[in-house]
Amino acid sequence: MVKNNRHKIDEARRRARGAQSNASGRYEPVREEVQDGWDIEEERAAFVTQVSEERPRSVITRNTSPDIPFDRSLNPYRGCEHGCTYCFARPTHAYLGLSPGLDFESKLVARPKAAEVLEKELRRKSYQPHMLAMGTNTDPYQPIERRYRVMRSVLEVLQRYNHPVAITTKGTLVECDIDILSAMAAKGLAQVGVSLTTMDVSLSRVMEPRCPLPKRRLQIIRRLTEAGIPVRVMLAPVVPGLTDHEVETLLEAAAEAGATGMAWIMLRLPMEVAPLFEEWLQAAYPERAAKVLARMREMHGGELYHAEFNKRMRGEGIYAEMIAQRVEKARVRFGLHTEMPKLRCDLFEVPLERDGQLALF
Repeated sequence: MVKNNRHKIDEARRRARGAQSNASGRYEPVREEVQDGWDIEEERAAFVTQVSEERPRSVITRNTSPDIPFDRSLNPYRGCEHGCTYCFARPTHAYLGLSPGLDFESKLVARPKAAEVLEKELRRKSYQPHMLAMGTNTDPYQPIERRYRVMRSVLEVLQRYNHPVAITTKGTLVECDIDILSAMAAKGLAQVGVSLTTMDVSLSRVMEPRCPLPKRRLQIIRRLTEAGIPVRVMLAPVVPGLTDHEVETLLEAAAEAGATGMAWIMLRLPMEVAPLFEEWLQAAYPERAAKVLARMREMHGGELYHAEFNKRMRGEGIYAEMIAQRVEKARVRFGLHTEMPKLRCDLFEVPLERDGQLALF
């Protein structure tokens, strides 16, 4: 009997995936692979994308974190097929009894009734409007959005209620909703952040295997801005020793594509993300692994990550300060703003009609 808590999966089984393994989540028993004693090589199935559905009682998640600029968010999907090796949302899959490794990018959960649940929440007399953030955990425009169209239905509700929304994505499917986003942006109700990590195609392919290539993401920025939608480029994350030399190049390219704002975070490796990223790094860039990990420990008091508020996003120390200075100088040079235009909350209004009937109250 072989315990499989940290067992690298054959490359053929994880083709076009980010994680190297599928270790047990922190809330599930240690996984085991049983050998029956026969000396026969056994074929194991590849990790194909599976989608289950859920209908939550509430879709608006609240937070009071002092270093996050929003107090509510909505995530249409759990898990993310993009498979970014650095994704700080991976540990959330453990709450489902699944692995933050390959399960996170292959066993997805969709919320097809999210718009209906959202509308009930917006109709509550106690509800006070404020910017709703989307894409803060997993990408709302990952490939399964083409099938489920949860984002489309949610945006339709937000548009009817004149509710402000800020979206973060790296998915091309956001372009399918330009009509709604453009109309909302004209009222000061919508803006989009597009994540950009590297211009190196080969690095992008192995680090974020099912994401649009860098030039395609710049095209997303261009198409959104041409439609009158405010766009902020997100350098998320800056990876020490892998992408940090591209800071200026990325900001220049985004500004040329039409982005007017920018934000950035340093690589974050909470909980299960640290061993998963280290495992990937040793496999993909063994010659750089020691340098990357040393930089991370330098910024987090000898650890790969420290979750203290107001420090977890940027780190501390000489290296962290150097990157911050470079980002700021490049931001000024290319005319990008740290603050986006404030979205309007004063237009929020519960529609008079519901299901074709006049509202009585």
